[in-house]
Amino acid sequence: MPETTVGIDIGTTSVKAVAADGDGRLVAQTRVPHPLNVPGPLRFEHDADAVWRDGVRAALDQLGDLGDLGVRAVNVSAMVPSLAAVDHDGHALTPGLLYGDERGARYKTPANDEGEFQAFLEWACDHTRGAAGFWPAQAMANHALSGRAVIDTTCTATTTPVWFGTAWNQDLLDHLGVKPECLPDVVDLGGAAGTLTGTEVVLGAGSIDAMGEQIVSGAEDPGDVLVILGTTLIVWAAQEGWPEVPGFWTIPSMTSGAALVGGPSDAGGLFLDWVRRLVGDGEPGERASLDPASVPTWAPWPRGERVPLHDRRLRARLYDVDLTHGPAAVRRAAFEASAHMVRLLIEGATGGGISRVRRIVVTGGGVRVDGWVQAIADVSGRPVETVGVPEGGALGSAWFARMAAGLETSMTDAPRWASRGATVEPDNRWEEPAAARHMEFRAAIP
Repeated sequence: MPETTVGIDIGTTSVKAVAADGDGRLVAQTRVPHPLNVPGPLRFEHDADAVWRDGVRAALDQLGDLGDLGVRAVNVSAMVPSLAAVDHDGHALTPGLLYGDERGARYKTPANDEGEFQAFLEWACDHTRGAAGFWPAQAMANHALSGRAVIDTTCTATTTPVWFGTAWNQDLLDHLGVKPECLPDVVDLGGAAGTLTGTEVVLGAGSIDAMGEQIVSGAEDPGDVLVILGTTLIVWAAQEGWPEVPGFWTIPSMTSGAALVGGPSDAGGLFLDWVRRLVGDGEPGERASLDPASVPTWAPWPRGERVPLHDRRLRARLYDVDLTHGPAAVRRAAFEASAHMVRLLIEGATGGGISRVRRIVVTGGGVRVDGWVQAIADVSGRPVETVGVPEGGALGSAWFARMAAGLETSMTDAPRWASRGATVEPDNRWEEPAAARHMEFRAAIP
């Protein structure tokens, strides 16, 4: 019987779960889709009970019998920040507020999203009475699985200044009238929250989805670029030292003496799915029927942009569209628009041209979307390596489950789980026209 761990990833549009053995090979996997609620142009939320509690339990159930799979531990990752007010049973009293929702914008700055969680908490306090708790997605999921609301210290880092140093900020909570016990318990990165109810299976304290994708990608050395193709597009360029670039984020790398520079963009799956709803699904191979020199250009921001533009007022526009363009050209333009943002982020983060990049590695569900990956290769003019397991958030979460069970001692060993899929080369028919449109894209940024 294999000794496995389970990683669960609460994504924006689905809950993914994988069971992995000690070498990172998947022995089971499942996906439970759920809706993303957008009640207003700048609102972004989940039905917290349906997704953060029921969706997680459904994904775990669908994997199969944990005993038959040899499961030692489970860990839940999710996007950050998020928040819902809950009652004494851990059920939601408010929608589950998600990163980028306008109710979290009060304290945000171009440098990072610090203060977003505080604004969520203030909104939840103003719109509920008698709430027993205020929990992020990881805490709600952990409570549903074990009866204990817990998050780890990487999640608390995204709640600053509500989390202050080594504890919840008592002065700020007093100002809001919130008791510290209304917020989750906190456990160190890779620690255990307890056990699954009624079992001896260890439950990890939780983790951040993008961190999980990062640690199992193998793209950590200076010159590497990691591109996460999810609902949110995230680009990290690994560099020596600790560069700080205006408008970009800098976070630690697992490679000694290096850091990751980049950040999240809204020109990912959120934008592409919106375009698909407008013009329909494409046909396999439809790109071959298009004229590479005749494709319009999207400004891919139906809800504003995050890094590096930091402008919530931006809206989507389609440029240079004419009567010869049909849905296939508009779809290709959408893939290119996301690729334009990838290149913009890479060049801004590195302070130089795309040629300075050693390699580009892509992960996330978008790896399965051939047109998206191909557009990144065409616009960047560089080969693009895909990961072998697109569910990187869930796979990285399974690694943290191993740490919680005492099977691993450090996340710096996680790159041994990195695997490679196909390498996508630029199409020489498309490379030059796509590069020319990239210059037009840059010129169109307000």
